[in-house]
Amino acid sequence: MVQQPVTFGRELRRRRLAAGLTLTDLSKLVHYSKGQLSKVERGIKAPSRELGRLCDVALDARGELAALVRERPPKEELVQEKSGDEDEVWLMQLSSDGQNRFHPMSRRQALAAGAASIAGMSIGGPAALPGAEDTTLLGASRSLFDQYRQLGQTVSPGLLLPALIAQTHTLRELSAHAGSRTRQGLLRLGSRYAEYVGWLVQETGNEQAALWWTQRAVDLAAAGDDHDLAAYGLVRQALVTLYREDASQTVELAQQAQNGKVPPRIRGLAAQREAQGHALAGDYDACMHSLDRARALLVGHASDSDAPIIGTTNLSDPVAMITGWCLYDLGRPAEAAEIMETQLAQVPPRALRTQVRYGVRCALAHAAAGEIDHACDVISRLLDSAVTVSSATIAADLRNLARALARHRQNRSVRDLNPELSATLQIIVP
Repeated sequence: MVQQPVTFGRELRRRRLAAGLTLTDLSKLVHYSKGQLSKVERGIKAPSRELGRLCDVALDARGELAALVRERPPKEELVQEKSGDEDEVWLMQLSSDGQNRFHPMSRRQALAAGAASIAGMSIGGPAALPGAEDTTLLGASRSLFDQYRQLGQTVSPGLLLPALIAQTHTLRELSAHAGSRTRQGLLRLGSRYAEYVGWLVQETGNEQAALWWTQRAVDLAAAGDDHDLAAYGLVRQALVTLYREDASQTVELAQQAQNGKVPPRIRGLAAQREAQGHALAGDYDACMHSLDRARALLVGHASDSDAPIIGTTNLSDPVAMITGWCLYDLGRPAEAAEIMETQLAQVPPRALRTQVRYGVRCALAHAAAGEIDHACDVISRLLDSAVTVSSATIAADLRNLARALARHRQNRSVRDLNPELSATLQIIVP
């Protein structure tokens, strides 16, 4: 670990001098203080990933300088747990403080744990509901899904999860008693519910549970003769590795999702995720190529059926927004901020979660571009909503923003914002 900052620092100094720049000159380009850059060059302070990319772009190093910043050690291995069998019991514990708990287990485990009294009435109870052949129920559940997704934009995930999990169970159980005419539709819709549960569970900070639900979605879809969702499951896994800042695994999973005969929309979403992985790795050309491919695949392929649309429905131009996201990771924050600012203006007012997610990213880009007052102005308008939607993934970006603003403690806007930003982080960080 000692060798990394020394190697980077020496190469940074060599390239800076070759470019005819003083430390002051470089400081103005990357918006880090002259003192911080001096410590990095001398190997006293380790460079951040962000600083490595900013210096790489400023010195036109074409990724060679950024590559010297060692990636963070990976967390525990990403494990996609298989879901249980059809005799699985789902137990949900509800509490008045909203800290709900979900526990999947086999019926044998439930009985062994002394849950025999609730095994028959829990979410996993074997209930044959009347009217399972009635397609009206399928239509009502489909309509509910859209409403749940809208509600998910404005409330904490924990408040919505019990209802979504119960609905997923209902569709699964009904399918077991339905005829072939409705069984496939029930299972496919159930898979969309399970996929959405997986996303919200990730928002609570529970990666392994998110992966469990993603696998459950894949299983339900396959049982309904929809094998394409398995590819989207890889895209969802890649989102977990993206937030872990594991560039290579993000790219690998996204590329796997594009193999075979997969619908254009899923391949487009996978290409977007691949672009984000390349951006993390500092590979500008590969990133832009993936974004071009994503745009070609996503235009005109929002949905080819009555099933819920996979992926976001609140961005008018998702590829443009992801382009801004990628440019920030590529060390081009000014370009990123300009694109994201334009796209944010088109996000519907009701889509609070989307506004906050990309708004925080936009503020990060402004801060990295040296536009500190603008960054503070953007984020100050989002903090109340950040508490409302309570997202672990958004919290990760907020922490990065807090660190970026900490380099400018003497700025009045930063001093004014800091108490509220700190309080918000204490509330929403899991």
